[in-house]
Amino acid sequence: MTTIYPLSALRALALHATGLDTANGSEPSLSLDSVFETVDRLGAVQIDTLQMVARAHYITLWSRLGTYDLALFDTLANDQEQRKLFEGWYHAACFIPIHEYRYQLPQQRHLRENGHRWYTEWMAQPGNRELMEAILERIRREGALRANNIEGEKHQHGTWWNWRPEKMALEHLFSFGELMIAGRVKFQRVYELTERVLPEWVDKREPTAEQRDQFWLERGAKALGICLPRNAADYTWMKLGKARPLIAELVKAGVLVEVQGETLNGVERLIVQRENLPALEKAASGEIRAERTTFLNPFDNLWWAQGRDEAFWGFRQRLEAYYPAPKRVYGYFCLPILHKDRLVGRFDPKLERKTGALRLKALYLEPGIEPSEELTADLAGAMRDFMRFHSAKELVIEKSDPAGFGKKLLRAM
Repeated sequence: MTTIYPLSALRALALHATGLDTANGSEPSLSLDSVFETVDRLGAVQIDTLQMVARAHYITLWSRLGTYDLALFDTLANDQEQRKLFEGWYHAACFIPIHEYRYQLPQQRHLRENGHRWYTEWMAQPGNRELMEAILERIRREGALRANNIEGEKHQHGTWWNWRPEKMALEHLFSFGELMIAGRVKFQRVYELTERVLPEWVDKREPTAEQRDQFWLERGAKALGICLPRNAADYTWMKLGKARPLIAELVKAGVLVEVQGETLNGVERLIVQRENLPALEKAASGEIRAERTTFLNPFDNLWWAQGRDEAFWGFRQRLEAYYPAPKRVYGYFCLPILHKDRLVGRFDPKLERKTGALRLKALYLEPGIEPSEELTADLAGAMRDFMRFHSAKELVIEKSDPAGFGKKLLRAM
């Protein structure tokens, strides 16, 4: 008889796999190792430019570890002697464990040899190839550079589609693998020769594209804990048509295991990476339970599995920053609220760095969620730590739904 795992077990395993089940106050001791191990467990953390509060990659770690010194993360990403993370492409632009750098090599080779329309059109324009070669030689001779260290013709600033030619040249060299990101200054990338950034101990053997894809699919499935088969592809933004036969091969080989689970859409076929099977049984027996109350940024790894938020939690996550203001339902940069194994609400924050106020432009509980004393107390505890993480001195709540919940939260603070 086929076991059908209950929704409670699916949620517990999904949160356990991504490190979101630890009870507040029982996090591992904060160190370079614990920060790195958290990123390594996830496979990557996404980088984004929005900073209504701390940047996304920092919050992804806070959600799992609580308040920590950002210098720990920066050391792992920027310090040449202690570097264990690098900037590359995974789900999007991400910080990735540097021991997995070799899986970037197939795409770098593809871009160098075949190019992308953006690259080939840009390099076909007069002087651009020579500019790229000159910048590479300058970095080879002088050392690491930022784009604004290179003088060029005045150019209207805009989005990444409207970069100066010098920035375009640097980004092409980065995409080709000639350069790596040695660090950031005021969030601006510092470009350096790959051989000067990549530690000697890193495995540089290039896998085939298929080997890379299989590795990433297995990696994604493991980080997700339990998911729909297509979600393993979502985790690295791989096209489903490309991923589907590889997922079937991994299932046939026993690397991924098919199970039946009770989602909000009914009983569905799900996959589990084989090393997560014991954890699934513990989740089903109640030995693994989600105990954490925390907040999740819109780029958190939990959202990388498209549609799982609705199938497992009945919660629709979306980043409304890219919507015109009249079309926003909740706000510009809402952070969902995780309370144990439920997604219970969200809030739209803005850190006022000059005054030290954390302003919630809106605070919402999901339909059917009661503002119980336990929920209020747990949320207040998480909010105190969130404020500590941001060195915020005051919490301001402009709008609350239910109307009285904001005042109740403030009293509990």
